[in-house]
Amino acid sequence: MSGDSLEEALTRRTQNAPPELLSRTFFFVCAALSIATTIGLIVLLTTEAAKFFSFSAPLVGVTGETASVVEFLTGTVWEPTEGNFGVLSLVSATLMIMIGSSLIALPLGVGTAIYLSEYASPRLRSILKPGLEILAGIPTVVYGFFAIIYITPALQPFVPGLGTFNILSACIVVGIMIIPMVASISEDAMSAVPEALRQAGYGMGATKFEVSTGIVVPASLSGIFSSFILALSRAIGETMAVTIAAGSTAQFLNVVNPAAYTERALPMTAAMVKLVGGDVTGGGISYRSVFAIGITLFVITLVMNVISDIVAQRYREEY
Repeated sequence: MSGDSLEEALTRRTQNAPPELLSRTFFFVCAALSIATTIGLIVLLTTEAAKFFSFSAPLVGVTGETASVVEFLTGTVWEPTEGNFGVLSLVSATLMIMIGSSLIALPLGVGTAIYLSEYASPRLRSILKPGLEILAGIPTVVYGFFAIIYITPALQPFVPGLGTFNILSACIVVGIMIIPMVASISEDAMSAVPEALRQAGYGMGATKFEVSTGIVVPASLSGIFSSFILALSRAIGETMAVTIAAGSTAQFLNVVNPAAYTERALPMTAAMVKLVGGDVTGGGISYRSVFAIGITLFVITLVMNVISDIVAQRYREEY
């Protein structure tokens, strides 16, 4: 009897082998393609950026000079047609949008996550969460036009001298865009907190608010912080919305000066769009500066994700 059972098991395993091998091969190819795509992008950025920094032809309007890493990283003037490639003016605008959008998205996103996780009924949560995530599916170009048509006119009575294109509107619209990411990931982290911790808090006489803010939020801190970094990475890499809302004037601004947020500026992603969409010569130094901006943006995002992993590992709670 046991011999028959063993023979039947071996037969079934042999019959299931081809589909299992096929599925394993398919998933391996998917993983390999993902890794190959990432490596290909890194190689492209590195090689083209290296050509930009070692470009032998003189820059337009500046005789005998070539682009250097020091000039690129420390310069505050971005005028490719005049041979000025100071990326700090672009970085300052990008950082301002990241800071402004985080001040909007992070508290609203965490507050939304707390409500969905701790206060909303299961039926209401099943309606609100998908509705919130619809915001993530709206094309970013629509957000850009929403900023200049609705947000900026609404702000102009309260902010004197606010122009059509400004960083403030870009911060608000990008903040709205990344709220679903913060709220969704944070809510998942809070929902994973064991119910026993909540009941222990209630047993000690804590209110729902005290349990939510004093037990659930600290217990899910690693997931919340990861949502912050992912959302900020999205804000840094946003293209069309900031291209439309912030304008196209590159200038070095004081990141901590509130008055600077009323100015128009040129973030890094918008500068890349402007260069590629303009009359730059393919293979020329202005064209290759796109890749120099791209690798700078890549390094900033990479550093943020590494910090996110370190903090997540530091505050990770296992139950």
